Amino acid sequence: TAQAGSASDTFHLVIPSMPGYGFSGKPATTGWGPEHIARAWAELMKRLGYDRYVAQGGDWGGQIVDLMGVQAPPGLIGIHTNFPGAVRADVAAAVVSGGPAPSGLDDEGTRLYEKLKDFFATDVAYALEMGTHPQALYGIADSPIGLAAWILDHDATSLALIARVFDGQAEGLTRDDVLDNITHYWLTNTGVSSGRLYWENKLGFFDPKGVDIPVAVSVFPDELYQVPRSWAEEAYPKLIHYNKLDKGGHFAASEQPQLFVEEVRP
Repeated sequence: TAQAGSASDTFHLVIPSMPGYGFSGKPATTGWGPEHIARAWAELMKRLGYDRYVAQGGDWGGQIVDLMGVQAPPGLIGIHTNFPGAVRADVAAAVVSGGPAPSGLDDEGTRLYEKLKDFFATDVAYALEMGTHPQALYGIADSPIGLAAWILDHDATSLALIARVFDGQAEGLTRDDVLDNITHYWLTNTGVSSGRLYWENKLGFFDPKGVDIPVAVSVFPDELYQVPRSWAEEAYPKLIHYNKLDKGGHFAASEQPQLFVEEVRP
């Protein structure tokens, strides 16, 4: 997503749908990875007439706004992310290999390592499947039950956040939110086409990308990992905002819209 404004302090929200997702068209050629999408968003803002804007993203959007920050197109004055690419290289290597935690980690760093280690040990297989054989998932385009099962239970972290809704907890998403999301993928037939982004991607999900423009980071407690301020400062030399929220998770914009808006609003 991108938030754009003018010198008159009138702000507009521009929310593009990633290629292959939802209401966006499905790419007819290869090459639509995160770097290409980042360039496309900058071109979109240019064609819409914005010469000064910031970009915001979480999940895949977090990687895309990071890459927009790396590319630093004219007009982009900063980014906000709730999925920061700021995991130290030694920690990322240990997580992927399944090895022990690097020496010298403090309590925050150790907790992050343990959370990502568990994620890679039990939950990352869905991303590997989509990253290597996305077309083999035709079952999620052939059956609404198959699609629902894949979205609900593709990893334990997301399942836990979604399941609490159906257990009667009022926190975050509603049942209708979950079903609307599944329906959105079904009616637009984008279950498989959205998975192709994993195949196109050649970058680490959590790695620093080399962003050298102003960055704001929001850390939600139920996200896949919580980046310490020191790591964020290392990954983003021009960090201008860092805040840990009391509630919210991977679907922060949907779960806690008021908190999310307060973080993003200039």
